[in-house]
This record gives sequence, structure tokens and C-alpha cells, in this order.
Amino acid sequence: MKAILCKNYGPAESLVLEDLPTPQPGPKQVLIRVTAAGVNFPDALIIQGLYQFKPPLPFSPGGELAGVVEAVGENVHHLKAGDPVVAFTGWGAFAEQVVADAFKVFPVPADLDPAVAASFVMTYATAYHALKDRAQLRPGERVLVLGAAGGVGLAAVELAKLMDAEVIACASTDEKLALCREVGADQLINYSSEDLKERIKQLTDGKGVDVIVDPVGGDYAEQTLRSIAWEGRYLVIGFANGEIPKIPLNLPLLKGCAILGVFWGEFAMRQKAINQTNILELFGWLREGKLKPHISARLPLARAAEAIQLLASRQATGKVVVTTDAYPG
Repeated sequence: MKAILCKNYGPAESLVLEDLPTPQPGPKQVLIRVTAAGVNFPDALIIQGLYQFKPPLPFSPGGELAGVVEAVGENVHHLKAGDPVVAFTGWGAFAEQVVADAFKVFPVPADLDPAVAASFVMTYATAYHALKDRAQLRPGERVLVLGAAGGVGLAAVELAKLMDAEVIACASTDEKLALCREVGADQLINYSSEDLKERIKQLTDGKGVDVIVDPVGGDYAEQTLRSIAWEGRYLVIGFANGEIPKIPLNLPLLKGCAILGVFWGEFAMRQKAINQTNILELFGWLREGKLKPHISARLPLARAAEAIQLLASRQATGKVVVTTDAYPG
């Protein structure tokens, strides 16, 4: 089988495509023929040795995939060969075949586009966990989304609207903001050309925003935190900007607000039942057409490095997907 390999920590262009033996599933594991794999910001970090998990070299990046079960190991009862599935691997998904722990593999409808299946759960489940479980978002509240045209950001815009919130989308270009408007954003801020703090003040009549969704970090963090409403909730999701901000702790005191970490992967491991309920709700909305994932690029496995670079350089909107020869499209 072919796989993209990280042999030494470095930039995406250092990745190589090689032939490897077909892996074999052990007890409580599943062998999957990969059809598509979603690209996420941690993929750009893990290949540089900058992520919290550091798999032994060499390894294949890619943490979420869609495919078809080829074989199951002992003590696997909820899956069988031929089942269409999604799986969450942490790494290893940028390959034609992968072995995954069975409890991280979930059946999906046979008619669901594998590119959508491979790129849906991680971003939408993260955004939903952030808004529902961490922020406990209430109808009518104002939600501000940084990096709103990215994977998690765009999902947060859609979900916040579905949850009857007023959404302010922030992005770096007018083109990205136009996409945010298409998926339901009520107000738009171009933080490349507008004063972010002053614009939030104008849009909220000086009251501030109730919930801030931040997958970006960097300089925007303190600016938006200074614009949060009394008892607001600031959701720390990631640092796509590349800089982990240092927050003056007098701000939460003065605002009576909460700064809440959002680590969906750990939540999914620790609170499996709640996570399963969330995912079932998300797939229900997907089937009903209430959620419409945006995929801006689909690239073949051989161009996985380019796919990672598109995301890391913030040129992509929504999701980027890597496909294998098994992809039906």
C-alpha cells in the first residue's frame, strides 16, 4: 500500500510517498481501506514535532478518515468487512490502508460522500462541544468567531446559528467573509482592514459578545477578550496563528468572564456517552440538510503535503480533503 511518511520532523514539503506492507489488525482493532482523509491544523504541527503527541518516526500524518472495513480483529462486534466507516486515528490516515482501534471507528450511511464523512466529525464535533458543553450557549446570545472561514470556525458559525445565536464572523479577507455570510453569519468583521475591538463595540452597542470562539490565538485573543460581555465565555480551541497568547489575568476578573479550554479529542475519550450523543445529533442535522460542510480542495494522496500547506498557510476555506484511488468520485 502507499502512504505519506514523515521520516524527519520538518515542513510539509519534506513528506514522502512510499510503499509499505499492508498492516494487520490486532485484537479490538480494524483494518480500513481509506477512501478520503480530512486535513486538520494538528497535521501541520505533528510533522514538525510541535504537537502534544509525538508518534515515533517514521509515521503517516492524518487524524480522521473515511473508508471501508476490510478486516476486523478479535473481540470486534459492532463492525464487519464491507462497512462504510469514519475513524479517528491521531495520525496514520494519509495512507491507502490503516489499522484503527475499534472504539474509534463508527459506521456511516453508505450514501454519504466519503469526502464529507472524512472532514465532518472533527471540526463539527469540536465546535459543537465548544458551544454546547463548554459555553452552554443560550438562544439569543451573541457569538463571535475568529478564523470564521476555517474548518472549526465555519462549523461554529453554522452551529451557533442553528442554536439561535447572533453570530459575528471575523476573517482576514472579504472573500472569506462572503462564505461566512452564506452559512449564516449576521455580522462580519475583516480584521485585516478594520479595528477589531472598535468594530465589536459598534456591532454590540458597547455591550460586548457573550461567547468568543477562538481557534486562532495570537494578537486577536486579548483584543476580543477586552470586548467580551459580563459573564461571557472565551473558548480556547487552537492557535492557527502560530502564537500562543499571554492573557492578562485581570481581564477575567474585570469582566467576570470564564476562559474555557476546548480539547475535543480528550473529551471524546473521557465522556464517550455525551460525545456519542453530540455526534448523533450532528449527523441528524447533516441528513436533514441543516449543516452543509464546505470543502474547498480535494487533492490526491500523492499531493498530501500540498494539502497540509494549503491549510497551514490559511489559503483554504472550510476543509481540505486528501483522497486515495479508492475514492468513488
